[in-house]
Amino acid sequence: MLDRIRNVVRSIVLDISDQRLPSIYLDRYRNHCADPSGTCRCGYESAIGGDVISMEREGHVRRLDVMLRVLLIVQGLLQENRHGSKRDIYYMNPSVFREQAVVDRAINDICILLQCSRHNLNVVSAGKGLVMGWLRFLEIDRKYDCIRNLNTAYPIPVQVELVEDIVSVAHYILVVEKETVFQRLANDKFCETNHCIVITGRGYPDVSTRRCVPIKFFFLNQFKLVESLLSYFRCTICDYFCAVFYNFQKETCILYQVSAASH
Repeated sequence: MLDRIRNVVRSIVLDISDQRLPSIYLDRYRNHCADPSGTCRCGYESAIGGDVISMEREGHVRRLDVMLRVLLIVQGLLQENRHGSKRDIYYMNPSVFREQAVVDRAINDICILLQCSRHNLNVVSAGKGLVMGWLRFLEIDRKYDCIRNLNTAYPIPVQVELVEDIVSVAHYILVVEKETVFQRLANDKFCETNHCIVITGRGYPDVSTRRCVPIKFFFLNQFKLVESLLSYFRCTICDYFCAVFYNFQKETCILYQVSAASH
């Protein structure tokens, strides 16, 4: 990834040395289905066009400036093997960026330019998931002991790949969509009477959730932490995994079997 960044910077330097105004070509992708018939054949990985970001256009000067500033920060994160959130990047130079949306757009442009995901840039989203129940794990030097306080919500670490030493005596994992339902379960001391782990994404799914495979088949994998827990549970106490969709308004329930555990 660092080589790609150097190549981008090198091309800009060459343009300047040859007395040309720097420009960057960005592919453009469709972010919605354009087929009115309902039969989607959109290829989200295929570009539908492109944009040239050039200093010849006044409106592009600031966009290119912000992109290079963010690219410099990303280069530092990669070189030092550190991670930072989009919010962290914004606060590194708020007087220049002015608003969070400017940084978000620059990061998106960089991902398209370098043909990578935000994860490859060591840029993470601000975590908003919560977990409680019969679970204990470590993240770097921080210990999350949910078992000590079963009805207390703990934040799900953003860098779940750094989670280790997972210990649990839970019989199952319950994933709820809304934080209000999560808080109700906490107030009712649900985990004290049920040996389980409860997780919520607090409403609208974040990037970690949207990266999941189709929810109908792997509902429990919508959080990276659950993916780590599944590996732990398959080797210990669970016989199979399933997903239950319960509609509180219609009082209906749908059960999907996800996968069988291997012993």
